[in-house]
Amino acid sequence: MQDKGERRLATGGPLEAVVLAAGAGARFGGRKLLAPWGSGVLLDGALAAAFAAPTRSVTVVTGADSQAVAAAARAFNPAVRIIHAADHAEGMAASLRTGIASLPPDTAAAFVFLGDMPRVPPSVLAPLAAAVAAGAPAAAPQRNGRRGNPVVIAASLFPQILALTGDAGARRILDGLGEQLALIEAPDDGVLFDVDRPEDLRG
Repeated sequence: MQDKGERRLATGGPLEAVVLAAGAGARFGGRKLLAPWGSGVLLDGALAAAFAAPTRSVTVVTGADSQAVAAAARAFNPAVRIIHAADHAEGMAASLRTGIASLPPDTAAAFVFLGDMPRVPPSVLAPLAAAVAAGAPAAAPQRNGRRGNPVVIAASLFPQILALTGDAGARRILDGLGEQLALIEAPDDGVLFDVDRPEDLRG
């Protein structure tokens, strides 16, 4: 995160970062984002990437285990914004809607990070932001032809995000962009790697 000199889009507005950390981690057995990872917890990996992005602030959306997840996020960086998705049980769309709706009105675009993706390569972040700054409605990383995360979504798409329901996230919106979606080649498979089950922690 940068207090000064953060990337601004052609509209003059800044970028924000949203970290989705509301899931119950049912396949993991619960409390997934609080599982040990490196010298901290799994959520730390996503937060490290979010704070490395060229954004004005980082917002973490909590849901299940909200108090513990919020405490872990604040322990990583006290500057984090915490927003609770009361309807998180609906699925990813609920936490995404909550995060986007909480952003300041001058936001020009938002990075969306997933809390269970701890190995996002920092070098892919600036190119993603630059693609949207250059006019793409959204940008996503890819590795070996597979699209990954995080994504950057311009404010022009926020109304569609706020209308999402269920557990699909923004995938349908991104799919509908066709060639307008900017794809940035990532240096490694960290843009694809997520943790679903305890054995994934060895990755």
